[in-house]
Amino acid sequence: MTKFTDFGLAEPILAALATAGYETPTPIQTQAIPQVMSGRDLLGIAQTGTGKTAAFALPIIQRLTSERRRPGPHGCRSLVLAPTRELASQIAESFRSYGANLVLSVEVVFGGVSIGKQERALQRGIDVLVATPGRLLDLVDRGTCRLDAVEILVLDEADQMLDLGFIHSLKRIAKLVPKKRQSLFFSATMPAAIAALAANYLTDPVEVAVAPVATTVDRVEQGVFFCETREKQALLEHLLRQPSFDRVIVFTRTKHGADRVVKHLARAGFDAAAIHGNKSQPQRERALAAFRDGEIGVLIATDIAARGIDIDGISHVVNFDLPNIPESYVHRIGRTARAGADGSAVSLCNAEERAYLKNIERLTRRQVPKLPLPQGLAAMAAAQAKEARREIDDEVVAPRSHHHAGRPSDERRGGEGRRGPAETRPQGKGPRGPRGPREEFRARDENRPRPENRRTEDGRRREEPHRRDDVPASAMRDTRHGETVAGRGGPAAPRDHVRRDGDQRPRNGAGGKPMTRGGGPGGNRGDARPQGNRSRGPRRDA
Repeated sequence: MTKFTDFGLAEPILAALATAGYETPTPIQTQAIPQVMSGRDLLGIAQTGTGKTAAFALPIIQRLTSERRRPGPHGCRSLVLAPTRELASQIAESFRSYGANLVLSVEVVFGGVSIGKQERALQRGIDVLVATPGRLLDLVDRGTCRLDAVEILVLDEADQMLDLGFIHSLKRIAKLVPKKRQSLFFSATMPAAIAALAANYLTDPVEVAVAPVATTVDRVEQGVFFCETREKQALLEHLLRQPSFDRVIVFTRTKHGADRVVKHLARAGFDAAAIHGNKSQPQRERALAAFRDGEIGVLIATDIAARGIDIDGISHVVNFDLPNIPESYVHRIGRTARAGADGSAVSLCNAEERAYLKNIERLTRRQVPKLPLPQGLAAMAAAQAKEARREIDDEVVAPRSHHHAGRPSDERRGGEGRRGPAETRPQGKGPRGPRGPREEFRARDENRPRPENRRTEDGRRREEPHRRDDVPASAMRDTRHGETVAGRGGPAAPRDHVRRDGDQRPRNGAGGKPMTRGGGPGGNRGDARPQGNRSRGPRRDA
């Protein structure tokens, strides 16, 4: 079959394909569409960018429109699972595009956005639900999504599902959907775990493979630079200045590494943005839209976006960090050379990443050609590092100029401080402003009226009685030993049980060891009271 008209698709679907500019099916579409339309389960092995979405979307739309039925409240007729938000959004958009001339309800659900809007969209039931596993199970647990009416289950990028740890979620979802269903699995690679999953959940599947397992796209020209870690940023900026690097995706291994690369590129004058797991969904969508529209020429991404970016015209993929999972390399470079176009993939490899490169070459059964480093790379890296240190120093030192600690002293300013010459300054500064000479201040202080109860008639200070003298002696009794407290209403009563020879610690009266709190040497109180029957002294009211 060489045309979409040969598949027997409905006229509205063919019209939508013509509007989108699709005329000739790809190899995976040629082999998969007839099998899916016949109702068979299918296991498709194809690399990214080969048209897998249309391979299952077109026959699903054909079946849903030819067999019209209501899915029921909170239900769906077909369920498509995707590993990332970006991929889920693009799959849903493809369904809407292919079914633009039909009455077809399509919704996409994923995390990072409000769940309430998604719940409201599912109330009446829909034809096609595209979801990530985590958010789908959240909806199921809340009782706002039912999977008992699913007729077709699609698992796209199944190998990445396992890489991201969705195996338990997939097993739970498989138990929630009806056993009598059509299941379609698509994957770029075929590890043993995917084969085991397919054996458990596919019934007599048709296997379709359009390329050998784990091979890279033939149209992608590959190369690797062996460099030091400190030279990677300078090498990346050198590459991005080349005219052939028109629209570039740069992959890093970590989220913080992606942000760091964006910061360095912005310092060098490049318009770049990053997408990774720490970015909110609106931030990721804005970055992808800006990259798709040409507002920015460089997109920095982690592996979470390796399969979710379906943008035509990507000239180069740069592996700033080589992935530690060799299959991720296949997906990364698959972002370029899409839809029959040519593309290039360049990797920057330091000494620690050479083992990763060997695993990649072992998986792909192909040696990545070594590329020569540009002349003067070490000098460029050194200059870049020096500039970065200078900017850091400026950021640290600049704020200190606003503090008094950084001002020169009066002597370095020729005897003038920030308030003017020393001889013209006020002699002091009170709470209400500058003060006059000290002598005038003291004279004014002496004329200040004093409370009469603080001075006698001859001007001497009155000895005030202690305010506790008004308290009855019985109330001033030491509650521990029964005697009054010295200085609080009279002399203290003698403490027969306390030694007066310098050792103020109470003893047991028989010459024993010092008593401590708790009755033993393990206490923590230096003035511990004796334990047992204690004398409380004579009663004052006797």
